[in-house]
Amino acid sequence: MKIACMQVPPIGTDVPRALDRLAQAARDARDGGCDLLITPEMYLTGYCIGREATARLAEPRDGAMARAVADLARRTGIAILFGFPERDGERVYNAAQLVDAQGTPLCTYRKTHLFGNVDASQFSAGEHRSAVVTLNGWRVALAICFDIEFPELARASARDGAEALLVPTANMAPYLSVPNRLVPARAEENGIFVAYANYIGHEGDFDYCGLSCICDPAGADLARAGTGEELVAASLDRARIAQVRQGVNYLADLRPEIYHPAPKDD
Repeated sequence: MKIACMQVPPIGTDVPRALDRLAQAARDARDGGCDLLITPEMYLTGYCIGREATARLAEPRDGAMARAVADLARRTGIAILFGFPERDGERVYNAAQLVDAQGTPLCTYRKTHLFGNVDASQFSAGEHRSAVVTLNGWRVALAICFDIEFPELARASARDGAEALLVPTANMAPYLSVPNRLVPARAEENGIFVAYANYIGHEGDFDYCGLSCICDPAGADLARAGTGEELVAASLDRARIAQVRQGVNYLADLRPEIYHPAPKDD
């Protein structure tokens, strides 16, 4: 499977314009032989847009925005993972939805680890980790931005059988250690692929740092963007998972029975 990460500046709350740009990126990724395109976090509406705008633009997971992306996936013949604000009753979630190349929704995930006031002021926290679903024969799971900084979440997905973790993000300066160190670490410590799609440019109080990347199960870069607009892509080889795990297999050597609070001294 070949994955592309779409690294672009945010364009605010102009959903039609975001869809037009997504359509062009989908065509470019497809023409480059890619099977999946990943957008940044909250791509369709922008991320740091404020509570009122987020609430106004939020839609159910089967709303007009999601249907438009599903139609785009069908027309271009490429799977798409996109970020959007999901409304469920009175609550709004920072969500990502994966649709296959036939436009069928495979998974909708709600961000579980909220980043500071920017998330807490706009969103409710998701209550469950991502399901592991099959895309083009690969077992994949989702995380969103700050989620990747919690090793427990990636580990849980790997233990659920995920071979690749797909991560829309909106990571900003000064947190360059996330794409440079933590994303490769999540890949290596679980023996899985991790794809991380970030913004560039400015939005609200944030200066996004780019550095979108696709890391192999040893934590090595298969592809990495700089700090400009870019469509970065790489092919995943399942044999690489087995090869890495023949050396050091952290999942096989886990001892979950001891990972709980230590007993108190008598």
